[in-house]
Amino acid sequence: MISIDGLAVEFGGTTLFSDISFVINEKDRIALMGKNGAGKSTLLKILAGVRQPTRGKISAPKDSVIAYLPQHLMTEDGRTVFQEAAQAFAHLHEMEAEIERLNKELETRTDYESDSYMELIENVSALSEKFYAIDSTNYEEDVEKALLGLGFVREDFNRQTSDFSGGWRMRIELAKLLLQKPDVLLLDEPTNHLDADGRKRLYNLIRRTSATVLVISHDRTLLNQLPAICELSSQGLTYYSGNYDFYKEQKALQQKALTQQLEEKQKALRLARKVAREVEERKAKQNVRGEKNSIKKGIPRIMMGALKNNAENSSSRLSSIHMEKTEKLQAEMSGIKSSLPQTDKLKTDFNASHLHVGKVLVKAKDVNFHYPSLAASPMETTRPEAVKELWSSSLTFQLRSGDRLSLKGKNGSGKTTLLKLIMGELHPTGGVMERADFTSVYLDQEYSLVRNERSVLQQAEAFNHRHLPEHEMKTILNRYLFPHDVWNKPCSKLSGGEKMRLSFCCLMIADNTPDMFILDEPTNNLDIESIEIITATIRDYAGTVIAISHDREFLKDTGIEREILLE
Repeated sequence: MISIDGLAVEFGGTTLFSDISFVINEKDRIALMGKNGAGKSTLLKILAGVRQPTRGKISAPKDSVIAYLPQHLMTEDGRTVFQEAAQAFAHLHEMEAEIERLNKELETRTDYESDSYMELIENVSALSEKFYAIDSTNYEEDVEKALLGLGFVREDFNRQTSDFSGGWRMRIELAKLLLQKPDVLLLDEPTNHLDADGRKRLYNLIRRTSATVLVISHDRTLLNQLPAICELSSQGLTYYSGNYDFYKEQKALQQKALTQQLEEKQKALRLARKVAREVEERKAKQNVRGEKNSIKKGIPRIMMGALKNNAENSSSRLSSIHMEKTEKLQAEMSGIKSSLPQTDKLKTDFNASHLHVGKVLVKAKDVNFHYPSLAASPMETTRPEAVKELWSSSLTFQLRSGDRLSLKGKNGSGKTTLLKLIMGELHPTGGVMERADFTSVYLDQEYSLVRNERSVLQQAEAFNHRHLPEHEMKTILNRYLFPHDVWNKPCSKLSGGEKMRLSFCCLMIADNTPDMFILDEPTNNLDIESIEIITATIRDYAGTVIAISHDREFLKDTGIEREILLE
């Protein structure tokens, strides 16, 4: 059991989260969810012991083994696959070296009766007992078993890790975690980089493990296999005793209630403003009548002034009451609006492609490709038996305007290479590929359309080819949820979801609706809310879509059913 009490993280005068308290019980399997920037990865790092909180404490059994998979791959070049996986036992080698060092020190010491000598003996004994209690005699066999179970073949064991794509490197990292025989698994976006086969193996691993599991993931298939969800937000941690579908139902109910509250507050605000106006008008009329009556009655001017002051004070107090009520309602409405999902606030409306539906855009006949080295692409790595041509069977297909298709295949099967052939960035080394005249926008998982050296405003200005007036451009930025206080924020500091929104914002500023969206793992590095935004955008877009994605829910929700399988 892990107990978290009063956890808080603050930096630069900003509070990431505070007063987080919860308990993770043995064999719990929990998904940790929340918006990008909520502090999910930070919380996981604290639980793993690689970062310290500003306040609060964590309690866990001393002998528990906590294995942590960070979001960014830690696989090092310069080792073979087997050597890298065996790093799971690096702590044993360190322990063995420390035991040897202490024994050598004992051999040279002669102060047998001293306290320090007795302490040294105790240290050697304790460390040796711990070392020999660990069954490391068959660690090579364990490494082999773990790698084979994750889809490697024995011929891979002596290959350099640098030969492998991100998906295969992720499998090496998973093997290292398994070899630690952990009591607790902390996984930060474990399906990133994994192909369909890798994801299936990960799902099986999580289902079968006896360890406690805490996962950060945007993979809705994985989230639906976990029986509980914790949502981290600025309000704290909220527990949902069900999978992702259950969580969505609960969030929909909460959203409906919030929308009703917002409508009620809006009605109350309109009524409060109406009453305030009527009170002001009534008071003004009463003051005029009162002054006329006083003159008629011959009341001295000094007394008239006192009566007028009393009336004004009374009116001022009444106005102040109405003002406070209005401000309170406005504050409550702002709080409700901030709790509503961004998908309700952001609506994209790209124009339809100008091409008529059915026009042939790409025609491929017996197409194949190989790089000059006759090996794999610098970005994609195939098996050691990589043939001269990238695909075992040459490709013949047609791509028409309005088509929606996905490119399927294992990591290293040449999916990104085929995209480059379709875009005309590469030319086939075998067969013929004919391309019509069409425009396309390529969105990769890093959203590299956005330049990190620019600010948000500079990025928008770079796409203002139509020379829109500044106020119009800033209106579009606001519409894509970039208010004025983030215009000077460096793009390098934006989350994946923010970069995705800024990419679409720039296309809208440029009035650059493409004939084709080309998406390369677009949902990687996005939180669930951002995935829903891009899903709605692509679903509503009337044009051609080509996607590389292992996110089955995304493909289904955007109507992408046709596929090209690469082997």
